[in-house]
Amino acid sequence: MIDTHCHLDFPEFDPDRDEVIRRAKEAGIDFIINAGSSLQNSISSVELARRYENVYAAVGIHPHDADTFDKNTLDAIIELAKKDKVVALGEIGLDYFKNFSKKENQLPAFVSLIKVAKDIGLPLIIHSREAKADTLRILKEAMPVSAVVHCFSGDEEFLKSCLDLGFFVSFTCNLTYKKAQNLRDLVKQAPLDRLMLETDAPYLSPEGQRGRRNEPANVRLLAELVAEIRGVSLDDIARATTDNAKKFFRLEG
Repeated sequence: MIDTHCHLDFPEFDPDRDEVIRRAKEAGIDFIINAGSSLQNSISSVELARRYENVYAAVGIHPHDADTFDKNTLDAIIELAKKDKVVALGEIGLDYFKNFSKKENQLPAFVSLIKVAKDIGLPLIIHSREAKADTLRILKEAMPVSAVVHCFSGDEEFLKSCLDLGFFVSFTCNLTYKKAQNLRDLVKQAPLDRLMLETDAPYLSPEGQRGRRNEPANVRLLAELVAEIRGVSLDDIARATTDNAKKFFRLEG
């Protein structure tokens, strides 16, 4: 299995990062994609990929950091995106739920970063929260692009729109939450050949572990739940989501 989105560079993992990666391997998580969320996090993501054989990097600027996005940041991301083991541009996108950055700054940053991905030939990891209309509009204008909508939290209409554009959708451990029946319904509807799994660690720990740090090993728990929801075997889910991630991120092994 593959954790297609986490943040192992965050300080929550400083005390035991080696152990976290070892536990993931023991749980059957062969690869981990570490997503950049700021310039410094993207630098750290590339360094993690250099240090750990089974970790790959994505680089990007989260919409929360759009207010400080400038040409120097853009140029630095371009250089990082060309580094070894960088397999995607992300996470990037729009967030109108928390609005930590102004909408008028989020939009041009998103457009600029999509162009970087297209110029270099990298797929996109998309963050979209309460911003589905603008997210879809910008991505449609940029087509053709290869993208995964991470931590999918939209409705059935948004799911259909993403699938119609050929995108992948990725679900995380909030699928286990008691009030997340809408997400469980959506994971049942998503075609198996468009589905990926992630933890978004250290965030969104599964039910029963809420309040504690999430980690990549929990992809196994997530895969077990998805298999149960869809009425198929764990092997079926593990095989399909792993194949999808390997193709999307162009991983070998």
